[in-house]
Amino acid sequence: MSTPDYRARLAKLRAELARRGLDGFVIPISDEHMSEYVGAYAQRLAWLTGFGGSAGTAAVLSAKAAIFVDGRYTVQVRDQVDGSLYDYVGVPQSSVAEWLGANVSAGQKIGYDPWLHGIDWARGLAKALEAKGAELVAVESNPVDAVWDDQPAPSDAPVTVYDTRQAGQSAADKRAVIADWLKTQGLDTTVMTALDSIAWTFNIRGSDVTHTPVGLAFALLHADATADLFIAPGKLTDAVRAHLGNSVRIHDRDAFEGALANLAGRQVAVDPDRAVAAIFTALEAAGANIARHRDPAVLPKAIKNDTELGGTRAAHVRDGVAVARFLKWMEETAPQGGLDELGAAAKLRAFRDESGALVDLSFDTISAAGPNGALPHYKVDETTNRPIETGTLYLVDSGGQYADGTTDITRTIAIGTPTAEMRRRFTQVLKGHIALATARFPKGTRGSQLDILARQYLWADGVDYAHGTGHGVGAYLAVHEGPQRIAKPAGGQAGTEEPLHAGMILSNEPGYYKAGHFGIRIENLVIVVPARIDGAEEEMLGFETITFAPIARDLVEPALLSPAEADWLDAYHAQVFEKLAPGMGEGDRAWLEAACAPIARAPAALAA
Repeated sequence: MSTPDYRARLAKLRAELARRGLDGFVIPISDEHMSEYVGAYAQRLAWLTGFGGSAGTAAVLSAKAAIFVDGRYTVQVRDQVDGSLYDYVGVPQSSVAEWLGANVSAGQKIGYDPWLHGIDWARGLAKALEAKGAELVAVESNPVDAVWDDQPAPSDAPVTVYDTRQAGQSAADKRAVIADWLKTQGLDTTVMTALDSIAWTFNIRGSDVTHTPVGLAFALLHADATADLFIAPGKLTDAVRAHLGNSVRIHDRDAFEGALANLAGRQVAVDPDRAVAAIFTALEAAGANIARHRDPAVLPKAIKNDTELGGTRAAHVRDGVAVARFLKWMEETAPQGGLDELGAAAKLRAFRDESGALVDLSFDTISAAGPNGALPHYKVDETTNRPIETGTLYLVDSGGQYADGTTDITRTIAIGTPTAEMRRRFTQVLKGHIALATARFPKGTRGSQLDILARQYLWADGVDYAHGTGHGVGAYLAVHEGPQRIAKPAGGQAGTEEPLHAGMILSNEPGYYKAGHFGIRIENLVIVVPARIDGAEEEMLGFETITFAPIARDLVEPALLSPAEADWLDAYHAQVFEKLAPGMGEGDRAWLEAACAPIARAPAALAA
């Protein structure tokens, strides 16, 4: 396969902008639903620049361009995007508005696609440009699409019914809860655009976005508990239509924008974090009364019911068996040489497939050897593929989509003998992981208040990691799900101030990355659960760990573990063996027993 000519693509876009009378254009990774992961047809930034991350934006002017990424991608963007074509700009230190404000001239017109950006972003940029005498212009069609000759079409795959026995609540009951909320707020309708919210609300699943089981659709939900679902008619089978019932009116997805005009005079709830600017513009033009409210499915979707929690626990045991078998295979195979990142990722997928229950991966496996492990969101391909060599660390972050749950796990293993530095950093990451896993906190605690627990031992050595510590996870839905998040409060990261509720699922994934050398991350998923504490005077919460796979004992420095931390690791490994052994063959069980043996205790454990 020939390497794409990104210089030529940029030139074609600039010519198209000039033809339209535009002096610049902003290109995000987004779709009409403000999705984190988007379908192939919406990968405009990747097509234009070569950047393969899941978050980023480019701004193109006639003689200058820039690409904006956060701390997860500062190394990756330099590997994938030509620095002679684009300036590298880190966010939140800078922003698209600031960069454009410094580089535009009076009278210039900068275009944006109102179906790919939020309303507050658009208004903020318009204000910044106005201060320079420039203008932000909403385009009617995306100029990238005009020059992308082989752009894929949106997926036409059918959606399927997600049975109430797996969902734990019927779609009619979910609509009734949303209708009650609308009536309480004095509202007539809510606009629902987030694909995972639509999948959850209507108890349907799809395959329109790689690794996320959703279907491309919009919805209007009303205070009488009826709904209008906008989806390509060919995606609906007779079974899905029967499941949706007479209270859900079906329309073509292309009819959504026009239907907004019918909401004139109505009280309409719209989520500014999930609905694109074009929706606000259409409702304003129609004369609707817009009320800014969070998508009413977001919080109940995040607080899993007992059926969803039972399903995800079962999925994690099944997934743990596959991961443990892979770790055994790696221990036996990698030291022999000849193995690379792509081969390892394929083998892990094969182990998951052997369960017979895997629907898809939950994201592209991060299979990272040596220095590639220092890229927190590294994506292996034929051009970056590295051999897995003795004397290095190998980091694998992966997950599966099963009909009963979504998994996400990271393990770091040593190929050969690890260095003292590797062991120290790994143990510090483990100590932070344990501190978060064992935390007890009052009801109402936010993710930002817990984040320091995972970083404290790294901070003691003057090091840190540039990503959040925990993200929400769906129930056979998005592997990254809001509103909850565990991260530093700075930087405007969404979700860090969201109170944690019993039933929420989050990741626990501190890490350490030494650029050019190695990366370390230990990730398990946890459920927020009530904590029963004798004599407690407040309602307390804690975490139940639901991910089960061995943690590399040869990377642990016992002298850095407190007795309580060593006890946690031994108890965790005892659980791993108890949960996984029944699903493994005799040879695999013997390996698992050794991998889960108690950690060697230092004569006198020291605090790191």
